[in-house]
Amino acid sequence: MTLVSTTEIPAAALAAPVVSEHWLAVYTCARHEKKVAHQLQERGIECFLPLYRSVRRWKDRRKELELVLFPSYIFVRPAFKDRLRVLQLPGVVRFVTFNGEPAVLSGGDIEALRNGMAHRLQPEHHPYLTAGRRVKVVHGPLSGAEGFLSRWKNSSRLVISIDAIMRSISVEIDETDVAPLFGGASTL
Repeated sequence: MTLVSTTEIPAAALAAPVVSEHWLAVYTCARHEKKVAHQLQERGIECFLPLYRSVRRWKDRRKELELVLFPSYIFVRPAFKDRLRVLQLPGVVRFVTFNGEPAVLSGGDIEALRNGMAHRLQPEHHPYLTAGRRVKVVHGPLSGAEGFLSRWKNSSRLVISIDAIMRSISVEIDETDVAPLFGGASTL
């Protein structure tokens, strides 16, 4: 066993936080997503909370609201040592797990979603799908994302599903920007 002296490691490397390469989903109490995301940012833990704008109408007024795209879920990429700190935050219920282990999300889907939100795509909620034509986006801001192609009215929509939390969104897309993935499920 070889021991490494800390004098051989640059001080900047010791101070830099070790960030996980895996995205995890955190399940929160209802309507606590923004508060939890703020607390994560204060603690230096990388998180992603996709939001969208919606106009709500009441009898006397209209108001544009910023709503959570996946209610009760936040995506985090914590260092292993920070996982307990995430669970200790008020409003956090648990990590989304599979067989007792935190479910690792597809980094490509999360990054494509982040990129699409940065380019002001207008996502909408969509029912979670388990069957349909699976496609991969080959052009545009969602390049690299995989999902299901569906039709709604006169437009084509890409449905991106986050399997670990069983939630989906849909976004309008040009059919020329996608290519079919072979070996997937049949068409809708």
